[in-house]
Amino acid sequence: MAYYFSKTVKGSFEEVKERATAALKAEGFGVLTQIDVRQTLKAKLGEEFRNYVILGACNPPFALKALQAEDKIGTMLPCNVVLQEPEPGSVEVAAVDPIASMQAVKNNELMSIATEVRQKLKRVIDSLE
Repeated sequence: MAYYFSKTVKGSFEEVKERATAALKAEGFGVLTQIDVRQTLKAKLGEEFRNYVILGACNPPFALKALQAEDKIGTMLPCNVVLQEPEPGSVEVAAVDPIASMQAVKNNELMSIATEVRQKLKRVIDSLE
């Protein structure tokens, strides 16, 4: 089973990041964290890397349900969405598949929550043009 789903879209990195953030918002997610991997690798290691950002997305009602079902599930939150630019003008957007990540927990209540979150994240990815 794949642990993510993705789509490659045309546009500048910043444009696609804005569209992805708006699509997340439309599905009830906020972006709690943003890690600029390119900038971090440059600052810490002096290494050049492609545009690569990790968005930590959270849907508060589902996060609450998951925390109520499994108190250590915070180790697997928020849902990560990755944007990377393998070549200029082409940006891959990938989201974690919550079903794949929750299988390790073996909690049936979490699986139903993961199924709903998966549908939302899949709609986010599918909506990007």
